[in-house]
Amino acid sequence: MLEGKALVEDTDMPMKMQLQAMASASQALDLYDVFDCKSIAAHIKKEFDTRYGGGWQCVVGSNFGCFFTHSKGTFIYFTLETLNFLIFKGASSPPSLRD
Repeated sequence: MLEGKALVEDTDMPMKMQLQAMASASQALDLYDVFDCKSIAAHIKKEFDTRYGGGWQCVVGSNFGCFFTHSKGTFIYFTLETLNFLIFKGASSPPSLRD
């Protein structure tokens, strides 16, 4: 397990959830090849959907950009091994002000 070697770049998650994110990423790296980012991300998403309810998103890779809106307290961006991990729960859109 590699969770002690993760470097958190930015987060607004509670510490317990941060530790779970890093543990899930470490477990996924134990199960899948480091180049299989799709399977790694799917593993983490499934774990978070199960633990914390549906709607989680996970992006894994070594070079990506992203712009997103998330629910408060559900965002973490960290590096583990040679990969970057972005995990967040999507925010609900407020009702439209249009007719």
